[in-house]
Formats: sequence, structure tokens, C-alpha cells
Amino acid sequence: MKTVAELEAKLSEASDRLINDLHKVDGDLLILGAGGKMGPSLARLAAQAIRAGGMNKKVTAVSRFQNQEVKNDLESAGIKTISCNLLDDQEFMQLPAADNIIYMAGNKFGTTGREYYTWAMNTYLPGKVAEKYKDSRIVVFSSGNVYPFSPVALGGVDESVPPEPLGEYAQSTLGRERMFEYFSHKYGTPMLLYRLNYAIDLRYGVLLEIAQKVHEGKSVSLTMGHANVIWQGDANEIALRSLLKCQSPPEILNVTGPETMSVRWAAQQFAKRFGVTASFEGSESETALLSNAAKAFREFGYPRVGLLEMIDFIAEWVESGGPTWNKPTHFTERKGRF
Repeated sequence: MKTVAELEAKLSEASDRLINDLHKVDGDLLILGAGGKMGPSLARLAAQAIRAGGMNKKVTAVSRFQNQEVKNDLESAGIKTISCNLLDDQEFMQLPAADNIIYMAGNKFGTTGREYYTWAMNTYLPGKVAEKYKDSRIVVFSSGNVYPFSPVALGGVDESVPPEPLGEYAQSTLGRERMFEYFSHKYGTPMLLYRLNYAIDLRYGVLLEIAQKVHEGKSVSLTMGHANVIWQGDANEIALRSLLKCQSPPEILNVTGPETMSVRWAAQQFAKRFGVTASFEGSESETALLSNAAKAFREFGYPRVGLLEMIDFIAEWVESGGPTWNKPTHFTERKGRF
């Protein structure tokens, strides 16, 4: 992949298993917070699967759409768009009903100094959404940041581990889950809490950040010496297929790749492809923010795009000067300050 068009086509490839599962999901799809890093590709993937399966379903993407180009691209893909500030009561109440909700709205970066806004987006807004869409099926995007750091040798925490959020972003993200959980208990709304870390696109993500450091001859930090990653197309597919797994009380699902990836190893893989030597700063800690996604693999199968493929894709993208979004993940953060 050397162009954005080729990347978007790859991200919107609908598998047979996705098409089959969406056939089993009654009703239309409403994506709240669809203008972020993952939302547009998830919307396109859903629309492509619906077309390929000959289904009579509509996909509607809701966002402030501060980037008009994103809005136009979605509409050209046959997706209805609605521009809406979800925190504006008047605009929010005008949103249409839908049988199926993918909730992707939230705030992470820029939390420090604007904690009040992060809490409004991550905890206050979910209560409004859960009340308005109490008769819907809801997949709630969350984060592995709600978990504690765990010893690298354990291979990540599974869904049975109680949350121990570090910092206000992670705390407010757990607040999001608790608000949805409350209304699921109150109304019997079927939900799934989708705890993700970290999705990989060629324009942003953990692997891109490592590749750029190696390519530019800069030292790679080993502060967070290990991480989990998953191809964004696979993460989006799991989110859509998770509509079939919603229940009350909410199901919890860790979503990431199967490997406990060594940052040092990944940097060395990029160095081989670039024909350079990787340099490092610091040393690996005994703990990291890691999730075990065995439950997701049992339910949905393993990701279609593997770790070495992602590394190959990103190495080629970086060498060819592919566009990037300059949206750092801050995956090395160990104090929860975003």
C-alpha cells in the first residue's frame, strides 16, 4: 500500500464472517463519534459489508465533522452523515433512533489542563446516550487503560481482572463504562464494553511511532518496553461483529493482537528493513499495560493481518513518505497523564 486510497480499500475489506454476522443483526447502524481515527474506516467497512451481503440496512455516521473532507468521503461511500455536537442538548435530541449503536465518542489527549471536558465527554455524555438509546443494542468503545500494569511474563490481563485506572483519562473511561452499565441494569439494554489497545493504521499508531524513530535515526524509548497492537481493520470488524454479543449486564471484551510485542524487537525489525541500526534509551520495565484477548479470539477468530505484515506495511509506508496524522499515542506514558 502506497496511497491513502489503497489503505482505505484495505481497511474496508469485508470478510465473509463479518457479512454473515451482519445478516443476523436486525436494523440500521448508528455510529456516534464517527469522525475520529477509527470511525471513518469502521463506517466504510460496515457499508461495504452491507453492500456485499445485499442487505437492506443503513449506516449513519455522527460527529462534529470538523474536517469536511472526512464527511464528504463518507457520503461518497453511501453513508449518511449528521453533524452534531453530542454535548449540545438541542442537537443531541434531534438524533434519529437506531436499533444498533457503535459508541466511539470520547476524549483522551489534552486531558491534562482540561480534565473537566474529558469527564464531560467520557462520563456525562455516556449517561445521556444510554438513556436516549435504552431500546437499542450498544457496543461501547473503551480502553485497556482501565486495567493496571501487569508483569510482562503474564501475557496481559484478561477480562476477570478488576480495573485500576491510573490518571484522569483512565478514571473517566471507567466512568463511561459504569454509566452504560448502570443504564443496562436499569433498562435491560444489551451492551458490550469493548476494551481496545492499540489499533494500527499506517497514518498513526504505536508501530508507526517506532518506525519513524528508527528511520530518522532517533533513539527509541524503552520506558514501556512491551505493547499489544492490532490492525485497525481487524479491530473494526470485531466491533461490528460484537453487536451479536451484546447482553445485559454488559459483556466485557478485550480487543488487541495475540502477541506481547517487545518494543526493542519491533524497532530491530524496522531497522532491518531500513538498513540501519536501531538505538535505544532507557531499559524495559518488568510491567506494562497489556491485555489478553483470548476471549475475543475464541468468539471471533484470530486477526487476519499479523504483526509482521503490519511491520512490512508500515516500513514501506514510511520509506515512501506516506502521509501521517501526527497524533501520537503516548503509549510510553506510565503515569496516566494525557
